[in-house]
Order: sequence, then structure tokens, then C-alpha cells
Amino acid sequence: MPGTNLTREEARTRAELLHVDAYEIELDLSSARDGGNFRSTTLVRFTARQPGAATFIDLVAPAVHEIVLNGEPVELSAFADSRIALTGLAAQNELRVVADCAYTNTGEGLHRFVDPVDGETYLYSQFEVPDARRVFASFEQPDLKATFAFSVIAPRGWVVVSNSPTPEPVGDGDTQRWTFAPTGRISGYITAIIAGPYVGVFDEFADGAQRVPLGIYCRPSLQEFLDAEEIFAVTKQGFRYFQEKFDFAYPFEKYDQLFVPEFNAGAMENAGAVTFRDQYVFRSKVTDASYEARATTILHELAHMWFGNLVTMEWWNDLWLNESFATYAEMVALVEPGDTKWPNGWTTFANMMKTWAYRQDQLPSTHPIMAEINDLEDVQVNFDGITYAKGASVLKQLVAYVGQDAFFQGVQAYFKRHAWGNTTLADLLSALEEASGRDLKAWSKAWLQTAGINVLRPEIAVDEAGVITSFAVRQEAPALPEGAKGTAALRPHRIAIGCYQLTDGALLRTDRIELDVDGELTAVPQLVGRPRPAVVLLNDDDLTYAKLRLDADSLATVTAHLGGFTEPLPRALVWSAAWDMTRDGELPARDYLELAIAGLPDETDIGVVQTVQRQAKLALELYADPAWREQGLVRWAAAAEAQLRAATPGGDHQLAWAKTLTAVARSEQQLALLAGLLDGTEELAGLAVDTDLRWDLLTRLVATGRADEAAIDAELARDNTAAGQEHAATCRAARPSAAAKAEAWASVVDSDTLTNYVQDAVVNGFNVADQRDLLKPYGPRYFEALKGIWESRSHEIAQLLITGLYPSYQVSEATLAATDSWLATAEPAPALARLVVESRAGIERALKAQAVDRAAGDRG
Repeated sequence: MPGTNLTREEARTRAELLHVDAYEIELDLSSARDGGNFRSTTLVRFTARQPGAATFIDLVAPAVHEIVLNGEPVELSAFADSRIALTGLAAQNELRVVADCAYTNTGEGLHRFVDPVDGETYLYSQFEVPDARRVFASFEQPDLKATFAFSVIAPRGWVVVSNSPTPEPVGDGDTQRWTFAPTGRISGYITAIIAGPYVGVFDEFADGAQRVPLGIYCRPSLQEFLDAEEIFAVTKQGFRYFQEKFDFAYPFEKYDQLFVPEFNAGAMENAGAVTFRDQYVFRSKVTDASYEARATTILHELAHMWFGNLVTMEWWNDLWLNESFATYAEMVALVEPGDTKWPNGWTTFANMMKTWAYRQDQLPSTHPIMAEINDLEDVQVNFDGITYAKGASVLKQLVAYVGQDAFFQGVQAYFKRHAWGNTTLADLLSALEEASGRDLKAWSKAWLQTAGINVLRPEIAVDEAGVITSFAVRQEAPALPEGAKGTAALRPHRIAIGCYQLTDGALLRTDRIELDVDGELTAVPQLVGRPRPAVVLLNDDDLTYAKLRLDADSLATVTAHLGGFTEPLPRALVWSAAWDMTRDGELPARDYLELAIAGLPDETDIGVVQTVQRQAKLALELYADPAWREQGLVRWAAAAEAQLRAATPGGDHQLAWAKTLTAVARSEQQLALLAGLLDGTEELAGLAVDTDLRWDLLTRLVATGRADEAAIDAELARDNTAAGQEHAATCRAARPSAAAKAEAWASVVDSDTLTNYVQDAVVNGFNVADQRDLLKPYGPRYFEALKGIWESRSHEIAQLLITGLYPSYQVSEATLAATDSWLATAEPAPALARLVVESRAGIERALKAQAVDRAAGDRG
């Protein structure tokens, strides 16, 4: 039985049979305040290329009341297993389905949320990948595009937003009707309904005669924190950049951005009605890195209006056509405009996004950018660092290869040729080849259709006078992890080699050589006969996608003078290389800690600072020798306190170090400082102990046994918001007692009543690295519960629990053995097996890194 799955072959067969013309959808949300179900009525018109044939339409619903095909009633028994069987099709067909669909609290389908501040109900839809069928009957695949006309009945006084401009509601009673005009031809997964007493701020994008209405919405309880002017500014920057580069006017009638509660992802590119997680409405002080992250998300979703919405992949194996392009486009739109606030955006990309990609590409589940997607379960676990960040990195290299002008000329032709249609990789390559005059088939095979990551190492020989006698770049293709499909391969790389000299404590670039690296060893004769620089940095300017290694002399120099780089990008590349070496067991965790302690005080890029802070903590918790771990954590906590006290009052670095200390404080003096900051008896000049920082302080105090449940209740009384309730759930799960862990486990594993965000909060509080002994009994229970979770929960919740509750802090051969035993006997679905195998890989990596760190300690 297919359940809620859909195979690629089923989708291909259905697409060959059908052409879908239009949907008319009526949703009765009048009783949304009561929860439960809502009435959904779908009228869909479609053509069958083979009259008399059979097919099916998708629907996930508690009950179906009426099915009428071409005026003839269909037995309700045709609805089974999340499908409605349709037989005896005519050439022209009209299907009517009346069903009761269910509100969710998982962030899928039509999510229902009650704000504890005002008691009001807020709804929003989330349909990617296959969840439009939870709201209306649909042919749930991206290549069966149609027009969509929504009619919504909702309580008077509500706001209702969809893909088309919002009409005036009609009706004199307690409910009103909003009748939206039909959309253009789009895929069902980018349709949207957002409804509730949201509040909005409005503007427009103007370019000559063009006028695009802009709206920003949030809940009233967040309105005081909504910095709409800043959001509009980034949005308009994106409009100007994309319309110029794409040479194609924004294709929809308006552009609304809605900040909604309990949203699983960062945002969703619904056509003309983008939904964002409302944590992007900052209710407490955050660093500029958070504003930059929000800006990139805004630009990413706007880019999707062209990449993904106007032109859509045919099937999910080309998901990268959406996500890689949107990720690359967000970066160039962020960095290139002359008035941008974030000219160093590529530094953030190198430091965060590519680190995500490198990690993903070394897992047993690594896959080509153009992945093999056999069914919906495959794609639901494929929104990963390869699809987003590796793909964008490869596109950046492609731009360096063909030139940006030719690249965008190809993109322009692609949009014009395929507007409102569906495409495959071949369509894009054809347009780029025509524009650039280059044959990209070999490039595509090497970069898009093979898996794995290359390593680049410098090989330098010098004479007694320090003059280079030979210089080459060695490329390695490490074997793919056990279980991964395919074989490792060397690739062509376009890179720059940066040569840096140390002058008065500053590392200044004195030369830059750009070249193509191909094959195992590439000689660089340009550097022969020159004095050896203090630092040789491969892939300077971050042109390619590869793991970098520093030679011994360069590593020694940057360890002592990392802050000496005058530009942030080379520092970020070195930080990234050092972190990757730590994860690979080439650099002991204690050495990475010393690099962080020495280098962070001079690091000016706040995004890099916060990333390294997180990585230092992770290195100590997972990669350090367990016998030395506590010593390392004490040293890191002391360094964090020292940097907090030395930081500029009120600055981003002060806040970043405050949060770092809060996460690792362990001495009585440090915990007393946290308690004093919380109760007001301690102050640090410039540090605003605001709502979110208060919760961070309390969480650490609770986890270390310095605060009790009464303190949690008191803080919740101060902040009885949705976010406050989530923080309180984290605190309760973090209490250092067996009873607290049992309560937390039962609330998410034995019960399914909590919302997606509260479940996430509980999992975060449950997993406290310092509480390994309390967590140890839950390893066996995890494997006992796995299949039940997968089979009974929605995909989002199942993935949250399966990855979040894996015994990641139980780094031992016993954990590997337990995982292997379960994989060998449980017969898990491929998508479930992938999640577990990925978690297992973390244990295997940690064991290797701990052994390296232990050996370093033994050497003294």
C-alpha cells in the first residue's frame, strides 16, 4: 500500500496521462477557533489524453463526504490510503471532492496556533513537499501545474492572504467570504492560505511604470518588534537586482511576507505570499549576524519567485534547480549592490553554508547535487547541505568558469523559454551552453552528477635560502563513506592561490595566482624561484568547493597570527579549514580550542565569531578526550568570561560572549554571575539582560541544579508568550534529575499532543551534554521506539525526534553496535535508515577525533 508516499514512476505515468487546467477550492475556516476539522471543497478540471483510462488524486483527510466525477457520484470507498481512485476518465473531466480536512500542530498542511498573549487563533499553510493534499484534493506533483482560485470563509475581523491579491470580504454575519482571483499556472506546493487576526504594514516596489504592492504581516503580539522598514529595504534591493539580472519582470501581482508562528523551516516561497518563521521578528537584542541571516532568507525566497515558481523542476531530483540557484542568487543580491549593508556576505557563506555542505558531503548519505529521488520520502530528507550550499558553491565556480555576464544571459534565456513551465537539468545546461559557448556536459557530470568532496593540499619545496624550488597542488578524492552510492572522483577546480607575508603583525596578501587544478597533481611554476611566503592559502577568494589543507609552516603562522589577516574572507577560510581538520581527526580538539582562544579576540566578523564559539563547544563535547574534556571546558568557560568582561559595552561581541559563557558556565563564581545577571544583583556595562537572554541564563542555572521549577514558573509568568512557553519546556526538560528526563521523554515519545515547536524545545532541553549519565538509559529505549515514531508521526515530527533523540553524546563502540544491530534487523524504510545512518556517522567520527585528541594529550 502506498500510504502517503508517491513514487517517481507513478508521477511520471500520471503526468503522461493528464493535463490539469484549473482548481476552484473553497475552505470553510469559520470554526477555526474551536480546532478539529474544516470543510474543504475542491473542483478540479483536467484533460485525459487517453479517455477511459484510470488515475488517482491525492487527499489526506479524516473523512470524505462527496466525490463526483463528470456529474456522476463516485463511491466513497474510492477514497483509500490517501488517494481517490478515478476510473473511466473522459477527454475533458470535472471532479468535485467534499472532505473534512484536519488542522495540524506540526507545521504541515494547515497549521493552527493559539497565541497565549491574546487567545486568538492563527492559521497558515505549508505545502512543500506533499502537503497541499492535507487541505484540498490535488494532483500532488510539481509538473501538473494549474491555476488555483481560492474562496475562504473565516471569522469577521480576520485577515486572509493567498497567492492572489486579497479581495474585500463579503458577508454581514459573524463570518465573511474572501474570493480570490485565479493564479497563473503554478505548482500546488507553492499555493498558500494564511488566515487570522494578523496585522500588516504596506509599501510598494516602484520601477518606472511598474508597481508591485508589498505587505508584511505578523501577530499583534509581535507588532512592536517588527522592523518593517528594514525588511522592505532588503526586499526592494532584491527586486532591483533580480529584475535587472534576470531581465524578467517579477511574475506575480503582489508580494506579501508573513511572519508566522511555529514554522518548521526558515521560510517558504509560496508564490506572492512568502511565509517566514516569526523568530525573524527579533524581540530581544541579536547580533548583526542574525540580521544578515534574515536578509539572505528574504533574498532567497524572492529569488524563488523566478527559480522554482515561474520555472519549476519537473520532478524532485532537480530540487537543486530551485534551491542551489536561490542560494547563489541570495548571495550575489546581498553582496553586489553598491549600497549593501553586508559587503562581506561571501565570508558568511564560506564560514557557515559551506561548512554545512562539507559536513553533509562526508556522510554515508552523500549524494550528487542532482540526486536520485525515487519517491516523496526520498525528497523529504534531501533538503540538505548538498542541495543548498554545495549546489550554490558549484554555481559560484561555474560563474567563474563561464563569466558572470554569460551566466546571466543563459539564465535570462532559460526564464523566457520556460516561463510557467517545468524543466530538467538539460534545459538549463542548454541555455548556459548557448550563452557561454562552452560545452558543459563534462562539467555537469563531474560536479552535478557525482558525489563526494575533494581535498586540496599544497606541496612546497624550498632551498636553504627559503626560495621555492617546486610548488604543486595535490588533489585527493577520499573514498566515499561506507554505504554511500557511487565512487569518489577527481574534479576540475578553478582556484586562486593567495601568498601572504607577515608585516608588523599583519598578514598582507602580496600575490594572487588564479589557475585551473585538474587531476591528481597540478604544478604551479609561477611560484617557483620566489621566496616562500609566510602563508600559502589555496582557494583564496573561495572560488571552488573543496576541503583545504594548510602546509605545516602556514598552519604555524596562522595559529599565532590568525587575526593578522586584514580581510575577513581569508580568516574565514582558515577557520573553516581548521574546523574541518578537527572533525577529520587531523587537528586535536585541544589544539582547535587553543586556536579559538588565541584567534577570536582579534576576529572582527561577528558571524565568524559566533560560528567558532559554537564549534569550540562542540569540539569539547564530542571530539575531546573524555578524560580531558572537563579541563578543556573549564578553560573555554574562563576564556569566555574574560572576553565578556573585556568586550565593548553594548556591542555584538559582548552579547556573543555572554551567550557563550551562559552555555558553558561551570564554576561557582561563573554560575553566581549568571544568577546575579538574572536577578539584577550583577550588572555588566552595556549588556541588556532582555527576555531571551534571561531564558538562556535560567536554562543553564536549571541544568546545573542552581534553579528549580519555581524559578521556571516565575520566569514564565514574566513572559507568558509562545516563545516563553517553549523556553519553559526546554528548562523543565533540562532539570538534572532522572524524573525530569523521564517526563521529557514521555511527553514527546509516548504522546503526540505537543506542538512542533514545544517538542523541539523539549528535545533541546533533554539533550544536555553535561548530563550524559542521566541520558545513558535512553539509548536502548531510542531503538525500541524508532519504528513506531516513523510510522505514527508526520514527517517533520518524525525527523525531529529521530535525529534529536539519537544518543549522540554516548560516544562509544556500544552505541555503534546498537545502531548496527537495529539497522540489520528492523528493516527500516530507506528514508528512516538514512536518518539513523547519518546519526551513526557522528559517533564514528567522534570516536576517531577523541583518539587523536587523547594521543595529543599523551604526547604532552
